[in-house]
Parts: sequence; C-alpha cells; structure tokens
Amino acid sequence: MHEDPLIEAARSALESAHVPYSEYAVGAALKTADGTVYTGCNIENANYSNSLHAEEVAIAEAVKNGHETFARLAVASGARDGVTPCGMCRQTLTEFCADDLEIVCDEGGETDGGEGADESEGTGEGENRTTTYTLGELLPNTISADTLSAAERR
Repeated sequence: MHEDPLIEAARSALESAHVPYSEYAVGAALKTADGTVYTGCNIENANYSNSLHAEEVAIAEAVKNGHETFARLAVASGARDGVTPCGMCRQTLTEFCADDLEIVCDEGGETDGGEGADESEGTGEGENRTTTYTLGELLPNTISADTLSAAERR
C-alpha cells in the first residue's frame, strides 16, 4: 500500500513553515472538488494572534484561485503528533464544506502491521499512521448561515 499523496503534500508543505517562536511546524493540503491540491504552512508572528494557520493558508489560496468546494484535507506537523485542525480552522472549513468532509491527520511513527494497526489508515509494514475524521466529528455544533437567525444575517 502506498502513502496517501494528500498527506505527503501536507508533510511537504510543513517544510516551508515559518515558526521561529514555537518551532511547531504544520502543513496542510486541501483537495478541491476538481482534484486540484492547494497547500499551506503555518506562519508565526511574534504576536501569536497574528499568526496564520496552515489550513487557513491553504483555504485562502484555493478561494483566491476560484475554488470553494473541497473534497479532502490533510494535516501534518513536524512533531508527527496527530495534529488536527484547531477550532478556528474547523469553523472556517464549515463555510465551504459539509459535515462529511474527510480530514486526514498524520499520526507519525510507523506501523508494524500488527495488532491495533487497523485503527489508522496506514496498515502496511513501515507505513506512517494516519487517522481520518469527518469535519462533523471534529466540530459537531457549527455556527453557520443555517444556525444564524434572520436578524443576525442583516
């Protein structure tokens, strides 16, 4: 079994991360409905609230290029620690994606093909582990146009 090209794109993107403060690099790869892939990395600022998240960068690049329908997202961190999109990025994804959007998260390490290996996507010997969630699993109670009252939409 071969590595998922989307998670490989996310791993590649994290190499460009600008993380002089936390040294926690994150990469994201967003696949559009037509198969185009946009990548992003986190870009830190000394004022952390001005930092950009990898998922935000990938979404912004896709939208800038006319894409607003997405099929899958992959995320990876340099720590290979099972990073998932933060709440803010999850909420941003709800602007464009249904609850069934697949989000593939790099768990790092390598599987040995042994007991428990079926809990993650990488089940062949020597493969890196991933876990797949849906957007709805990660953010079950979204704020969306459907949840806003008519008065709040004005």
